[in-house]
Amino acid sequence: MQFVVVTVYDQKAVSAMAKALRKTLREKQSRRSHVLGWIIVALSVLVLIPWDGEPFQLDVRSVVTMLAGALVLLILLFEDSVNGYIARKRMMVGTSEITTVFESDQFVSSSEVGESRWKYDKIQEVVELSNYFVFLFDRQHAQVYDKRAVSGGSVEEFRSFLESRTEKPIRQLKK
Repeated sequence: MQFVVVTVYDQKAVSAMAKALRKTLREKQSRRSHVLGWIIVALSVLVLIPWDGEPFQLDVRSVVTMLAGALVLLILLFEDSVNGYIARKRMMVGTSEITTVFESDQFVSSSEVGESRWKYDKIQEVVELSNYFVFLFDRQHAQVYDKRAVSGGSVEEFRSFLESRTEKPIRQLKK
């Protein structure tokens, strides 16, 4: 059996890829970053409170503190989108649409730039999100596949195929 998946690496796809990395291989680092980020947000709020009973004064220092706290808060809330945006900016031109053919012993990804062949044993973990499968190779490298674009069989058959080829269970991630 052969499956073909055409994936467009748009903002949703790369955000899903970033989420999969954050919630699996980067989980410990992500937790530490979130704790530090929330401490920074809390400290920026505490610094703005006038503790001496004087009224609040809007000066350059206050504006910079508010902007810094707001920026950290926005990054905490939209981390996957920010990481996905950065990943898209780092992608080579011509790799925004990938056609992947899954064969029994390897999978071949083709784009305007060229072709890459991968063995299933290089996949460290397979993650399934609502619309995507994500292959995690290491903490910095992943590939995303659109479940809505699977041809050659059903999504359930593709899921079983991936589990048998990678010899790893597929990890389900919810919203």
